[in-house]
Amino acid sequence: DYNIWVCAHLDVVPVGELSLWNSDPWRVVEKDGKIFGRGVEDNQQGLVSGVLAALSFVKQHIIPEHTIKLLFMADEEVGSTYGMNFLLKEHRDLFSKNDRILIPDGGDAKGETIEVAEKNIAWFRFHTIGKQCHGSRPDLGKNAKLAAAELALKVHDMKNVFNKNDPLFDPPYSTFEPTMQLQNVAGINMIPGDDVFCADCRINPCYSLDQVRKELSLRVKEVEEKYGVKIEVSEAQAEQSLPTPVTAPVVTELAAAIKAVHGIEAKTIGIGGGTVAAGLRNLGFNAVVWSTMDELAHQPNEYAVIKNIAADALTIAYMASC
Repeated sequence: DYNIWVCAHLDVVPVGELSLWNSDPWRVVEKDGKIFGRGVEDNQQGLVSGVLAALSFVKQHIIPEHTIKLLFMADEEVGSTYGMNFLLKEHRDLFSKNDRILIPDGGDAKGETIEVAEKNIAWFRFHTIGKQCHGSRPDLGKNAKLAAAELALKVHDMKNVFNKNDPLFDPPYSTFEPTMQLQNVAGINMIPGDDVFCADCRINPCYSLDQVRKELSLRVKEVEEKYGVKIEVSEAQAEQSLPTPVTAPVVTELAAAIKAVHGIEAKTIGIGGGTVAAGLRNLGFNAVVWSTMDELAHQPNEYAVIKNIAADALTIAYMASC
């Protein structure tokens, strides 16, 4: 026998620019068949669908063919250290290799895509140490910003080394994107001796993170030697993920449930974003990511469509009944 797991996270991301919201993001607003508020789609929609699926059996005094188990986790948005990763380290026996594990933390407006694979993720932090000086005398310093700028371009260019496409993903290629920049000097006329920036890298699974690290270290060394600076590299996150086979029971049975409830043919995809499915897959648990959503996560005026919540609950209940 096996269980039907619905695993959702409780934490939400910050609001962002408050002026872009049409309502208070911390107060639920129902309008036009939608529920608005921060976190209502990511990930409270999936959480509620799981609860409704289980509650429907309880209210009708029906014992389903397979037990629905609900798991609500912490800190998915910041690495899952105290959420799924903790559970997989300390309480791995919660799960059975035969369980059907559903992560309702991604999807599309039709509910037709079943996510079975994720790109490898690496978040790098680059601390460039040079020598500060006056803006009129760059010859007396070592411009950490200039060195970091060249390194950012070299990081971005790594897509031309790791250039194999995988049609399972959108986009189908690996991405190496410089992102967050920390403040360095306080004045325009100061050449910085210290600079920190970060890069978000999403790498197709055909490449290992060790391959990426090796190439990156060569590029860092080139910049250090050219500008006479020191660059410290650290990793805020690094995650490799095995795929769930498209023939796994959780995939085929979910596809059958989608056909029965939504009346559409499901298709399997991969995604660039990371979910808690990665940790499960790496330990041999076949997990899928699926939900019916308009993909408003992390955006202003985030909403969940009420009819989607109900339809997804019915889909989960269908899986538990078969």
